[in-house]
Amino acid sequence: MIRPVAVVGPTATGKTALAVELALTLGGEVVNADALQLYRGMDIGTAKATAEERRGVPHHLLDVLDVTETASVAAYQRDARERVEELLGAGRVPILTGGSGLYIQAVLDDLKFPGTDPAVRARLTAEADEIGVAAMHDRLTGLDPVAATAILPTNTRRVVRALEVIEITGEPFSANLPKPGPARYDTVLIGIDREPAELDARVDRRVELMFDAGLVGEVRTLLGQGLRDGLTASRALGYQQVIAALDGDEDFKAAADATAQATRRFVRRQRSWFRRDKRIEWFDGGSERLAERVLEATAQ
Repeated sequence: MIRPVAVVGPTATGKTALAVELALTLGGEVVNADALQLYRGMDIGTAKATAEERRGVPHHLLDVLDVTETASVAAYQRDARERVEELLGAGRVPILTGGSGLYIQAVLDDLKFPGTDPAVRARLTAEADEIGVAAMHDRLTGLDPVAATAILPTNTRRVVRALEVIEITGEPFSANLPKPGPARYDTVLIGIDREPAELDARVDRRVELMFDAGLVGEVRTLLGQGLRDGLTASRALGYQQVIAALDGDEDFKAAADATAQATRRFVRRQRSWFRRDKRIEWFDGGSERLAERVLEATAQ
């Protein structure tokens, strides 16, 4: 029986390289579970694997949205499950990988999507415009700290959505998250992490390389394609900092520093989110024979 493998964990731990190695060994293909890698043109700032890094392994659900479109967990759930089932039907091992915890859970668990109330959403959106999304995220933290760990404090759309659900259902947004049982498709969940100090250094270096590789130019290009109009894409780490610099004093060193700082905070939220799932077997991303050890775990 073919079992999919989900490679999860914080940003900059080495998930992408491991996923490709597993796909090559197991006869599989990678299914992206990073919400921002869904976007065409957002390559440098999302650390999207290059053609060389993919090593001939097919990758699915990359570059499927324009930056003006809004990423949807419900749409991703539909599309990702479709890809996983197609691969299983073809005798290929799906390797689901990414750091978007809610997207992983949408594929593997019975994640519900509550209804909406346009009036409530409009009021909360207007309030976010007035007092700022950070203040709204603080409110969410007080009402539902579990949900707040999974949502970037800069992501107005998702913060508003969580507060909308809380208001119209009378329950925490996280109450709509299923309690983990057996993962769909009998998926093996593999977590990759590193020591906090090591990971902080990797994040700093990664951000430095992104700016050296042309992140500012990438943002300029995407602004010409409507990036400002994208409710999700324009809020992405790195992109929002560069946009702010372009709108201000063009201090890109400060933008890089702000990106690294925000990413380090995000890594801690990712860790908190994934560590709650006791189905995940954890590995040190810097350990020797990592792929070999993970393969042993998937064979059990």
